[in-house]
Amino acid sequence: MKNKTALITGSTSGIGLGIANAFAKAGAHIVLNGFGEAAQIEALRAQMAADYGVTVRYHGADMSKPSEIAAMVAFAGDVDILVNNAGIQHVSPVETFPLEKWDAIIAINLSSVFHTTRAVLPMMKNKKWGRIINIASAHGLVASPFKSAYVAAKHGVVGFTKSCALETAELGITVNTICPGYVLTPLVEKQIDDQAKVHGIARENVVRDVILAPQPTKQFVSIEQVASMAVYLASDNAAGMTGTAVSMDGGWTAR
Repeated sequence: MKNKTALITGSTSGIGLGIANAFAKAGAHIVLNGFGEAAQIEALRAQMAADYGVTVRYHGADMSKPSEIAAMVAFAGDVDILVNNAGIQHVSPVETFPLEKWDAIIAINLSSVFHTTRAVLPMMKNKKWGRIINIASAHGLVASPFKSAYVAAKHGVVGFTKSCALETAELGITVNTICPGYVLTPLVEKQIDDQAKVHGIARENVVRDVILAPQPTKQFVSIEQVASMAVYLASDNAAGMTGTAVSMDGGWTAR
């Protein structure tokens, strides 16, 4: 990864931050993106640069806005590796699903993948090398109730990945999707605590019987595991993999 530039969307926390750290450790220069307090993001950027001796930059593009996405890619420059990780969630029955939430989830979880990919492909085609890694979900392969927008978007990401992979198959570019099950991120930690309070049950029971109910291993996928897979997919060892949806879901989709 030395001297390659990796742009990771939604990388100021959670899975995206883990992926950014993994690529920086492997020697790639990093462009971070995501929301958060400016001082915290700057501290994060500086620490990553100091820890790994690479260039780390930040762009605060709103991934629901195509013009800001275009500005971010222009800021990033010659992108070698694109990781589309930004995503949001909302849970509601279809008939009461707020229209603005549907539009936001489709824009950030699906349409942003198109806009970033469209912007980086010309430079990747020019050098006949590139890696595009889309972070979908087990919900890109199977569904759950009350998550219609998220499921629709993640299924769309898997389909878009396949189509883009076919278009670039002879050009030294690979396009793959990682489909994680439940990953223990700060967002999921909060869900566990909230569920424990609402239902009046122990935290460990929430984890096993509510959050991890669909994962046969009853173990969270770790951020480090997802990040390691992303680095592998960007490596020359994975040059033969394209158009693939890699399940990392504790057996969820084996049912």
